[in-house]
Amino acid sequence: MNLDRSFGAAAGPGTRLLILGSLPGQASLAAQQYYAHPRNGFWPLVGAVIDADLVALPYPVRLAALAAAGIGLWDVVGAARRPGSLDSAIRDVEANDLAKLAASLPALRTVAFNGATAWRLGAPLLAGTELELLRLPSSSPAHAAMPFDRKRAAWLLLRDRL
Repeated sequence: MNLDRSFGAAAGPGTRLLILGSLPGQASLAAQQYYAHPRNGFWPLVGAVIDADLVALPYPVRLAALAAAGIGLWDVVGAARRPGSLDSAIRDVEANDLAKLAASLPALRTVAFNGATAWRLGAPLLAGTELELLRLPSSSPAHAAMPFDRKRAAWLLLRDRL
């Protein structure tokens, strides 16, 4: 089985908040877009944070809206073997260099992890930094145990970090 690989970081000098997923799922890899699965709640959740209907926008405009709001995106896992899209199937992890990216972003203050796997694998890589580290409920449709309204309330706490 080939390795699935994450995309490059969508972050720049104005990034104040970096949201890290685990590894793009199969729909995202096929589309070459973050959070491309139509049932993933990421775009409605982060859209609520910045008061924008991101779902209705073309992908490049979504990324531009996040950048304008000071939000960057990347993944904790740079490459791994994963049949399907479930985080529980991720094996042979090669982590992205989160500390190097964080050090290159002068305005970065907060890193939010989208889900338990991103948190478990990524938070230790940034331990000891001055960054605020937050664990968010996963936007994945596989994380259906938490109702969307509760996820939204947790994600809206990111507004204070912008």
